[in-house]
Amino acid sequence: MTDGAALAGLFLSALLAATLIPGSSEAALIALLQMDKWPVALLVLTATAGNVLGSVVNWLCGRFLAAFRDRAWFPISPAHYDKAIGWYRRYGRWSLLLAWVPIVGDPLTVAAGALRSSLAWFAVLVTIGKLGRYLVIAAAAAP
Repeated sequence: MTDGAALAGLFLSALLAATLIPGSSEAALIALLQMDKWPVALLVLTATAGNVLGSVVNWLCGRFLAAFRDRAWFPISPAHYDKAIGWYRRYGRWSLLLAWVPIVGDPLTVAAGALRSSLAWFAVLVTIGKLGRYLVIAAAAAP
């Protein structure tokens, strides 16, 4: 596997895992860490960048597609959407630090877009949370 292909695969895995498409970028990160071929920082930053970009896709869905939330094709059920909206209204932008949490994080990022949260604040807080998660995974899994 070439360096470029490995990093692109990690980036894509992280991006897709952060969208409403089920996936696990942690497995890809751990596999590459175990190969001990790339700097840990490079792998963590690559995964973080992909995961944050995936969350921005969710923010954009919330911002521009929330009016269609009652449609069958909308990627979040009405119950999860309403729960995420309530959570975001209750805890505000700081809840975005938890955008990495499975099941909760993706709808939360959609809610942030639907409620027109600042994309700049969104990016900063989501990045902090997701970077922290990948750092913990890397520390636990590094050879």
